[in-house]
Amino acid sequence: MDRKTALSRRDMLAGGLAAAAATGVGRGALAAQEAPPREPFGYCLNTGTIRGQRLTLVEEIELAAKAGYGAIEPWVGSIRRHRESGGSLADLKKRIADLGLKVPGAMGFARWLVDDEARRRQGLERAKEDMDIVRQIGGTGMAAPPAGMRGPVDLLAAAERYRALLEIGKQMSVVPRLEIWGPSRALSRIGQAAFVAIESGHPDASLLLDVYHIYKGGSEFTGLKMLSAASMAMMHVNDYPADPPRETINDSHRVYPGDGVAPLTSILATLRGIGFRGWLSLELFNRDYWKRPAMDVAKTGLAKMKAAVAKSLM
Repeated sequence: MDRKTALSRRDMLAGGLAAAAATGVGRGALAAQEAPPREPFGYCLNTGTIRGQRLTLVEEIELAAKAGYGAIEPWVGSIRRHRESGGSLADLKKRIADLGLKVPGAMGFARWLVDDEARRRQGLERAKEDMDIVRQIGGTGMAAPPAGMRGPVDLLAAAERYRALLEIGKQMSVVPRLEIWGPSRALSRIGQAAFVAIESGHPDASLLLDVYHIYKGGSEFTGLKMLSAASMAMMHVNDYPADPPRETINDSHRVYPGDGVAPLTSILATLRGIGFRGWLSLELFNRDYWKRPAMDVAKTGLAKMKAAVAKSLM
């Protein structure tokens, strides 16, 4: 790819995202998922946080509303199980709306990035199916992590593959948000995700970042200053302890915001500084928390997210 082509792609993406931000009607990262009035951010519950309690999807949704969240980020597998058990997705959409919740994202793991062309086609078809059921419950976005990609990936190839995924998302009215995974050998750093999003040349390109994954992948949080709010609608929020070290820490070590050593005050201030007003989604996989009542975990997590935000406003 020559420099002229690369620059034109950057211009295309920047122009599309700027238009979305300016008009408020773009169906990309900003979509219609605005934060509640008088709050700098919206608060969302990723259901992985209470995954160990083995609630039904309906129970998770009702719990999120009762705990005080404005949105829920379910796992696609849970939506599928709900449908397979005879549940109506239309009824589920109505229940979510009646409870005053939004569904700005959902967790999917389609293998859209893998090198093998046949497996990648299957992954894109799976992503389309996943987006369809997310749309049916009122969802507007879905995670697009580097699932199934075990080795490094050529970033320009990744950009082309992400563009293909975005085109499917455009058809389904669901935005696939490029997610980094700290342990991934393909997409683990903020810069890699930004490069892929920019070079996709697609106005709906969107990033899904995570405090733990940024740390695990080795990026510096100061890199968030290089991003635009138009490229993000959601941020996974959590914290991590000083021990174990970065090399051996894993998902199960995530802790409530403020209970670890992550520089949350500066992270949240940076997000505000770039104009981000999207959803902070609590995503934890702490097995000790899974042993506690789900409502206690959800309420504690929300309170600690709000406390972290309040501290960043001082």
